[in-house]
Amino acid sequence: MNYKTQMEAAKKGILTKEMKTVSQKENMDEQKLMQLVASGRVAIPANIRHTSLNAEGIGEGLRTKINVNLGISGDCPDYEKEMEKVKLAIDFGAESIMDLSNYGKTHDFRTALIEYSPAMIGTVPMYDAIGYLEKDLADITVKDFMKVLQAHAEEGVDFMTIHAGINKRAIECFKRSGRLTNIVSRGGSLLFAWMEMTGNENPFYEHYEEVMDILREYDVTISIGDALRPGSIHDSSDAGQISELIELGDLTKRAWAKDVQVMIEGPGHMALNEIPANMLLQKRLCHGAPFYVLGPLVTDIAPGYDHITSAIGGAIASAHGADFLCYVTPAEHLRLPDLDDVKEGIVATKIAAHAGDIAKGIPNARDIDNKMSDARRRIAWEEMFALAIDKEKPRKYFESAPPAEMDTCSMCGKMCAMRTTNHILEGKGVVFTEKNKC
Repeated sequence: MNYKTQMEAAKKGILTKEMKTVSQKENMDEQKLMQLVASGRVAIPANIRHTSLNAEGIGEGLRTKINVNLGISGDCPDYEKEMEKVKLAIDFGAESIMDLSNYGKTHDFRTALIEYSPAMIGTVPMYDAIGYLEKDLADITVKDFMKVLQAHAEEGVDFMTIHAGINKRAIECFKRSGRLTNIVSRGGSLLFAWMEMTGNENPFYEHYEEVMDILREYDVTISIGDALRPGSIHDSSDAGQISELIELGDLTKRAWAKDVQVMIEGPGHMALNEIPANMLLQKRLCHGAPFYVLGPLVTDIAPGYDHITSAIGGAIASAHGADFLCYVTPAEHLRLPDLDDVKEGIVATKIAAHAGDIAKGIPNARDIDNKMSDARRRIAWEEMFALAIDKEKPRKYFESAPPAEMDTCSMCGKMCAMRTTNHILEGKGVVFTEKNKC
């Protein structure tokens, strides 16, 4: 194999098996896909040690992908429950799982996850550094940080969120901005604290070339984290966020020069009217690199329902160019999500991603909607259940109040518009000889 990464292979005109897989999934010409990977506008996160991976592409012209966050925490250190979430995410077709474990035997959980999962796996090594190294934050050295990156790469992680853009320039801008919610990125806040306590530059920025060397060796995609993403709609599109985004654009070009694939992370919390402009700005400043957004949540007053506020923003973001959506569950801002929360978050995010794909004209995106509409016209319940994102919930609803006749539902009964029109077009006429039971 005379290439190290998918990007290097594409630049050399080599069609990898991962590119072939993505081409088939996306119904995209192989040569066109190769050009997009070579230019950095599509990333195929695929660590050479993740042997169970079923490769996915993220970026221009491809379906919007979704990511599911999970992991072990000190308050909920149950490995079996997290693996149940993994299996649920895969069953629902999530293309990516991020292990955000920050407690206990993270290596053991991550190894089992990578061995099992056909979905791409991401991590935030900064989360793991304190527990992995068993040191106070201020005592961690640059060498220590690189050791954690190396460990995650060797384990088979496909992409890493690395907050390399929060350098001293960006921090000065953040301090002047007068934010309402300050820094809400966990990894970003830890780096900010480390920099302030030690007086040093961000180690991932200052030693970016070393970071690239580690990632290149295993073909790990860098997901350049947005440490200064807005944590409230008050702070969206402020100087801190934009100043960091400018730094991320420069880091993108430096990564591509090393043939390291890149994704850019984005907001966060953001009012509806700001989302399209932010998508355009990111693509402009970061040279068309795939854009990965958390939400954005379009209002801050719906704890317990933030899977909905996120899905609204995610659909708009996807429609205007976002390539990758990180799910948000009803437990966001409140606690570690349970299995039901994970399911609700996945379904909401898949709805947002699919709605975005329809809006931006992804080829064949509407096909399944047309099949569902045809099944509804024919009142073919089993077909409708099979086509649904969540196949259990619609069946449960239908069966909880079954109609007297199967060519309708218990809401409309014999007044069902589909039933009426079908009968007329079939020459049967419409007769109401019995009182509706509902």
